[in-house]
Amino acid sequence: MAFAVKNLSASYGDTRVLWDVSLEVGEGEVVALIGSNGAGKSTLLGAISGLVHIDAGSVQYAGRELAHQAPDQIVRAGVVQVPQGRRLFGSLTVRENLLMGAYLRDDKEVKADLERALELLPRLRERFEFLAGRLSGGEQQQVAIARALMARPKVLLIDEMSLGLAPVLVDQLLVIMEQIHKSGVTILMVEQDVQTALEFAQRAYVLETGRIILSGPSASLLNDPSVKKAYLGV
Repeated sequence: MAFAVKNLSASYGDTRVLWDVSLEVGEGEVVALIGSNGAGKSTLLGAISGLVHIDAGSVQYAGRELAHQAPDQIVRAGVVQVPQGRRLFGSLTVRENLLMGAYLRDDKEVKADLERALELLPRLRERFEFLAGRLSGGEQQQVAIARALMARPKVLLIDEMSLGLAPVLVDQLLVIMEQIHKSGVTILMVEQDVQTALEFAQRAYVLETGRIILSGPSASLLNDPSVKKAYLGV
């Protein structure tokens, strides 16, 4: 497998949030992590990204151990997060936010990658010199995605992409994510909109109270009675 979390436990201070979590994402795969609010989904992405303390366990990508590495080293390894709530630099322009995504790079392809990001997200070309803090929610989410792409991710971690957005905007973003996936990027998405997540991903894991309780092909989970009852209101 290209990317694997093995027996990971993590805490905020003295409060344990994740217990013995294991999951795998194959190269070029789209995998969803679903669960109720407070289940620990964002904490898991934070732990993978080096932002949350890992008490025990392993995070491996392409044979490299990433647990306990600094966030910049994890980004350099190709694992990049689109954070919940976008976390943009609101007082900087769209252009400046996108270039911040390439801050670790010293190669000569940054300009070409910027152009590719704008081709993928043409709305951002129109907003290129606008302050990010003045954009709509959907536009800000596009900036957050494009900023992550500027780091040249091999594994893209997406945290609650649909949060606060109208369904029509979510559909537009899913088209963009499909294009990113087709370009060869592996995707692990955290999503509280379970229907959307399971329809987009190939496989999924269900996280509850810090533990993986169920996993399998997305189509199977969509038809699982416990998933229907807990997350789909059926």
